[in-house]
Amino acid sequence: MAADDAILLTIFLRHDQSKTLDQINEELKRTGFREKFPPPGVEIVSWYVMMGIGQVVTLRVPPDKLRDVNLAIERTAWGAFRTEFYPTYDFRPIHEGLKASTRERV
Repeated sequence: MAADDAILLTIFLRHDQSKTLDQINEELKRTGFREKFPPPGVEIVSWYVMMGIGQVVTLRVPPDKLRDVNLAIERTAWGAFRTEFYPTYDFRPIHEGLKASTRERV
């Protein structure tokens, strides 16, 4: 998949702190979260645990798969997590370019 054909999407999976970890895992098992997320054709770029918050997943999503991501979350993650979605882009190359141009002027 070419970079121009996909978007980055960061999803916050905030733990439902009224549930224990065992209860959350049981809910994810019941809904088939681990088998159904992410849906086919969607690439995991990163997946981190943020202690006290939950998990943060960044996906590379072809535009025609965005609805599939949304449905996978609605069908499998709700009940275990509260979710937030953020369109994302890689700022690192821009930062490095700005940093290099600043050094050239000094």
